Formats: sequence, structure tokens, C-alpha cells
Amino acid sequence: MALNKCRIIAAELIVAASLSGCDNHGQDRMETSQQQQRIAALRAAYEAFNRGDIDAAVVALDPQVEWSEPPEFPGGGIYYGREGARKYLTQSRAAWAEVVSEPEQFIPVGERVVVFVYARVRPHNSHDWRETRLADVFTFQDGSAIEMRAFADRQEALRWAEANASNR
Repeated sequence: MALNKCRIIAAELIVAASLSGCDNHGQDRMETSQQQQRIAALRAAYEAFNRGDIDAAVVALDPQVEWSEPPEFPGGGIYYGREGARKYLTQSRAAWAEVVSEPEQFIPVGERVVVFVYARVRPHNSHDWRETRLADVFTFQDGSAIEMRAFADRQEALRWAEANASNR
């Protein structure tokens, strides 16, 4: 776990260093700073969710956020506003005895951040864990997430984020 976190930090530093080497230093530093702020906010949100603090998990969301979960996910559908996101996150935790959503990688794509997530759940009355790897895509505007889309397929999430990068 610690090694994986070090790899993520190293990758973020490499991205930041390579961006700062461009000709447009001021804008690149600003964009890198914004990306770092977004990633820090998302990291904090996942940590809050994992400890069961749903109020802290939704603090980086815009009050009018659109939260979308695939229909094949338990409770899948579209939720509106922080209250909608809070409702979804609360019910998703309640469905299991234990839930862990660990972000493995943050990939900035324009105004979006794709988060590769390693999710583990343990059903009630069971000692067996189920695990999956998925992706969440957050769209930012004015410092807060205005949209979140979850994807069962990580490559589909990347394709969607890249295809829609210029649509906002």
C-alpha cells in the first residue's frame, strides 16, 4: 500500500515537473496547481468516505452536482445535488458490512479528473471480501466538482473523459 502511494506521488511529481518545463510557465503552473488542488480534494473525499464521514466526502461537490452511477451498480442511477450524492453514498455504505474505495491513480484530463479506484466490499454476515477495479470521472468548474460519473470499465472512463474534454 505504501509503495503504491509512493508511486502515485512520484507520478504526480513527474507530471508536474514535465508541465513546468513548457514555454508557457505561468499558465502551466496555474493549471498544475489547480490539478493538485482537485486531486487533494478528491483524495480527502475518498478518505472521508472510507471512514464513514459522508458529510466530509461531499464537501468538494458543487451544491448542484450531478452524480451518475451505472445502472448495473447497486443503487445505480442519477442523483442531483449534494443531498442526492449524500443519499447515494450513504445507501452504498449501508448495503455492506464494510466498504473500502481506494484511489489508485488520478489522471487529469482538461477540467476532469479520472480516478482509478480499487473497491472492496464485505457483505453482511460474511468474512469474504469482493473486489473490483473501476473508475470515477469528476468534472470541475470554479473549484468544485459539478459532475461525477462512475464507470465499471476504466478504459471507457478514459475514452469518455477525453472525448468530452472540450464540451465544457
